[in-house]
Amino acid sequence: MGDLQRPRVGHIQFLNCLPIYWGLMRSGALIDFDLHKDTPERLSAALVAGDLDIGPITLVEYLRHADELLLLPNLAVGSDGPVLSVNVVSTRPLADLDGARVALGSTSRTGVLLAQMLLADRYGVRPDYFTCPPDLTQMLLEADAGVLIGDVALRALYEAPGRGLSVTDLGQAWRDWTGLPMVFAVWAVRRDFAAAHPGRVKEVHQAFLRSRDLCLAGLDEVAEAAARWEPFDAATLASYFRVLDFSLGDRQVGGLREFARRAAAIGATPALPEHGPAFFVG
Repeated sequence: MGDLQRPRVGHIQFLNCLPIYWGLMRSGALIDFDLHKDTPERLSAALVAGDLDIGPITLVEYLRHADELLLLPNLAVGSDGPVLSVNVVSTRPLADLDGARVALGSTSRTGVLLAQMLLADRYGVRPDYFTCPPDLTQMLLEADAGVLIGDVALRALYEAPGRGLSVTDLGQAWRDWTGLPMVFAVWAVRRDFAAAHPGRVKEVHQAFLRSRDLCLAGLDEVAEAAARWEPFDAATLASYFRVLDFSLGDRQVGGLREFARRAAAIGATPALPEHGPAFFVG
């Protein structure tokens, strides 16, 4: 690919996406991309605005813009049980949060909506929500609970017990509630870009899948390398990578559709078409 033709591709700067990108670094595929690293909500906005061609997008933002996007098959970040890095950290049981102040971390869309649906429908509580930066100490100065995602959520999981705080893993909570996997982010391509450059989209998609599979085959090595620059040891990182689900098969699409159904029922997102999400076919 020449420079002018390189697709603009997003990369979430969270540990949960490292396995998707690890192999891209190892294989040299990155020279074929114009890679943009940022937070999930900024990458989602860039893809929707047309400033990126292909990239990860939070499930909520995908559902709000599904008519402009196609999903890349068999590629997502989710969990079928605990996710470890999408959490409600609380000073009291969730059932006691009615009317309490709950801080929503500003880097999250899907985790926040999942927490709100869970608290309303499973625990029957209506907290007083406010949005703020994802800093647990700061959040709990003003609130009784906070919703965190990503690396700060993973850190909070290990720090919370020593601070007398309880942690509810939202991936596990969704699984207990519905019996289905939870999909937190998907990879999508803009429909206009896919129509104009199907071959390039196929190459990027295949590079992502190769990268993921290369990483999953050597998770301990990836964890050891990441531990050199992350505030977690290799064993913690290896355990984390192993609970994450980077696939998007029938079961995961079922979880996605159930989340979409519940979100649409409360007016948070438009309803998906009857036939479900539209995929890129290369």
